[in-house]
Amino acid sequence: MESRNREKKRKRREMLEKKKAIDESLKAASAHKDHLTAFPSFRQYERNGLSVHLESGCGDKLSSAEKQYILNLLKANMEGPYGSEWPAEEKVKRREMVASEARYIFARELDAPSASASEMSKTNFAESKGSIVGFVHFRFCLEEDVPVLYVYELQLESRVQGKGLGKFLMQLIELIARKNRMGAVVLTVQKANLLAMNFYSSKLRYVVSSISPSRVDPFTGVEKSYEILCKVFDNESKALLQE
Repeated sequence: MESRNREKKRKRREMLEKKKAIDESLKAASAHKDHLTAFPSFRQYERNGLSVHLESGCGDKLSSAEKQYILNLLKANMEGPYGSEWPAEEKVKRREMVASEARYIFARELDAPSASASEMSKTNFAESKGSIVGFVHFRFCLEEDVPVLYVYELQLESRVQGKGLGKFLMQLIELIARKNRMGAVVLTVQKANLLAMNFYSSKLRYVVSSISPSRVDPFTGVEKSYEILCKVFDNESKALLQE
């Protein structure tokens, strides 16, 4: 009996220590305002005719122009896939985008076509900001007791799609997740958004998570308009989010 009690206490202590470590990881990751500082080589993207500079942002620090841009691009890209659900979903996204825990990476296209991003980085880029052509909105949170980086939005203007920028941004997101000791990257995709489903599943190797409605309950999940996808980084996260 005494040995069983000791074992219970040991397991409880391990569980509490693990929970504390996860909470500290999430707190530390969320407190960081600019995750690009750890990956300077990702501050610029110069391929396939694009010259783009990346910069970080926070939901509660967005300018009025940035808020309006986000809403306009969301409407342009997502009104179709959401269909009749869009008016209600738009209200949700308005609230989500300005939350203090929301983190952003903005992609800005350089205004001067003759100037490369590397050249611009040698000057005061703040004085020469180009126009935004896309963004990633992400957060650090807990899913099924797994600390994850959750991608709320990856949105690009149509004219810069198909040029590798989306894949580049997701590679950066995965690096940020790993550096901050997250167990996975998780995201939600509308089933009607076939291009996005193919992008994540075929090009980036994301899989439908075990927490997605279609896997939780195939009978009712088929009625849902979305899937939850994930890419896990360790066996424990795989057992909780994928298998």
